Amino acid sequence: MSGDALLSLEGVSRRYQMGSETIYALHRVTFTITAGEWVAVVGASGSGKSTLMNIIGCLDTPSEGTYRLRGKDVRGLTDDVLSDLRNQEIGFVFQTFQLLPRTSALENVELPLVYRGVGARERRRRAVAALERVGLGRRMAHKPNELSGGQRQRVAIARALVAEPAILLADEPTGNLDSVTGREILGLFAELHRAGNTIILVTHEPSIAAQCPRAIRLSDGQIVDDGPGERVAGVGAQATA
Repeated sequence: MSGDALLSLEGVSRRYQMGSETIYALHRVTFTITAGEWVAVVGASGSGKSTLMNIIGCLDTPSEGTYRLRGKDVRGLTDDVLSDLRNQEIGFVFQTFQLLPRTSALENVELPLVYRGVGARERRRRAVAALERVGLGRRMAHKPNELSGGQRQRVAIARALVAEPAILLADEPTGNLDSVTGREILGLFAELHRAGNTIILVTHEPSIAAQCPRAIRLSDGQIVDDGPGERVAGVGAQATA
């Protein structure tokens, strides 16, 4: 872990107007994540996890407060600039995989590099390397419907990694997987963390958050705990028991 602040939120709130009522999805959230950390964001449905993920992923911007990514304040940036920032700095992994069904695993992984304008030969080289990194070197030509759920999630992780983003942002990455396959995917994230990747994993499951070195627990749009994953997840498990 390098100790360099990669992203920071200071007093971040996200509010929505519902008629005459103001609803806060996030309220004065403050934390910093350094390069090389693996952090779980954990909380029940409605706790603010999705809103926080959208802000971290530059899909939304705060109503109040400051979000800095690599020292750059994202508030006030145009949609085009935010799109470029997402493409350059963030690799997304989704619960539903979001793979193109009619293209091979290799072509799916190449896609972010197409948007970056990377040449065909270099795209192919980097996509092959990313798939080999997640253990799918022999399944590159297969389409998603020819792969298991765990293999499809590995393709999605390879696609997120191929552009070498600053942050790997995973939204419930084991939610559509059985328990054995889910453990395999978490093992892969652990390997990526040991290799130096910065990972933010959004989950509603304390057992998953407990496997991360650090966890941030949200409730009603506010941080109620931030610390070692096992401790933060244990507090949540006791509270819901």
